[in-house]
Amino acid sequence: MMVVPTEIPPTEEPWQRTSNRSSQATGRIAGEGHMPESATAAPKAEPFSASIMQIEPQWIDYNGHLNMAYYNVMFDRAIDEFWLELGIGPTYKKERHGSTFTAECHVRYLREIHLGDPVRILVWLLEADDKRLHTFEEMRHATEGWLSATSENMSLHMDMNARRVVAFPPDIQQRIAGIARAHSTLARPEGIGRSVAMPSKR
Repeated sequence: MMVVPTEIPPTEEPWQRTSNRSSQATGRIAGEGHMPESATAAPKAEPFSASIMQIEPQWIDYNGHLNMAYYNVMFDRAIDEFWLELGIGPTYKKERHGSTFTAECHVRYLREIHLGDPVRILVWLLEADDKRLHTFEEMRHATEGWLSATSENMSLHMDMNARRVVAFPPDIQQRIAGIARAHSTLARPEGIGRSVAMPSKR
């Protein structure tokens, strides 16, 4: 019997709720079936909440905070979990020979985060078509809620035998479209579409 998660209390922020997945993330995702157990349920109109992650000691640089490279490691782990919800994780690659490549990424580093700070990452599927996924992530302190960084990405669906961009299979497209529709009803997070530029002089 499928268990449908209970609704979030109206006063609870997305970063405060229980993860969309049951276990805490300590490494890469091991695998999954073709589709998540929740695939038959209507996608919920809320950002995907990845498992709480812990910062590893070797990720701290000589400035005493999380090194910029490891922000991307944590963002990538959150996307791995979200891909499981879409049905395009490691088992999909193994059995159906499809995967995704990142074509573009823009990270904003907004507030230092340190060893011992628990991390929660929220993921929005902003747009999708038959070959591309446009996602936005927020990295927040898991208990205090403040925003540390954001990551905006464009991912391409690949045929791993031909090593070229191809359309998602129809069943995956259907799942992606449902989640994209649900996420389209959400308020757009601040920072989408930013580019690197010097502040304008007035």
